[in-house]
Amino acid sequence: MPIEDLVSRLSSEVSQQLSPVTLDLNREARCGFPEAVFGEGKSLAVIREIVQTLLEAEQAVLVTRIDEEQAEGLQETFPRGRYNELARTFRIAVESGPESGAVVTGRVAVITAGTTDRHVAEESCETLQWMGIETTLIQDVGVAGPHRLPERLGEIHGADAVIVVAGLEGALPSVVGGYVDCPVIGVPSSVGYGASFGGVTALLAMLNSCSANVTVVNIDAGFKAGYVAGLIASRKHRAAHS
Repeated sequence: MPIEDLVSRLSSEVSQQLSPVTLDLNREARCGFPEAVFGEGKSLAVIREIVQTLLEAEQAVLVTRIDEEQAEGLQETFPRGRYNELARTFRIAVESGPESGAVVTGRVAVITAGTTDRHVAEESCETLQWMGIETTLIQDVGVAGPHRLPERLGEIHGADAVIVVAGLEGALPSVVGGYVDCPVIGVPSSVGYGASFGGVTALLAMLNSCSANVTVVNIDAGFKAGYVAGLIASRKHRAAHS
């Protein structure tokens, strides 16, 4: 792209200045989905203003990493919003937004090694649902009980991408990768103690996976895994129906 065209395009981007943030209202046009809001560290007043601005722009809302006090305030102001306490997310659908329900844009399976990994998996699921992606949650199929995963493969096959959340030694993504023909996104969780080092051991194990279809996001990064998997699923769906 010529530099003049790039400058012109960037100059035409739409943003909204809300002290102390600048909201990117053109992200859906560029990237396919609106800007998500990281709630941790933001005041309730700032989050409310951001959410209201997104709704006025007819964009679906996803706020991540919020605490109970923030959630109560948001639900009071926006009663039709959905708060997931385990995921620490708050989202609101709009009729013209990506999760309006008019079209299913692909499917992603979200798998946990143990039930204590569920909070990370729930953040992925909420992100995928905000994106309008069909989601299948499969829990507690870690490698300590090797018979459990094969029993659930029928629910996994046909997914456009698979998210696998695991703490401790982080072995499950490699095992899942050997069963499926789609990208596997490993999410190391901070579940564990001692030499698990808050998820670092699982992260390094996943980075060294011998399964060629496994890639990795940051520790406890349920949103990032969900967003990347959602992009894969939505692009595959569009290609299949174009």
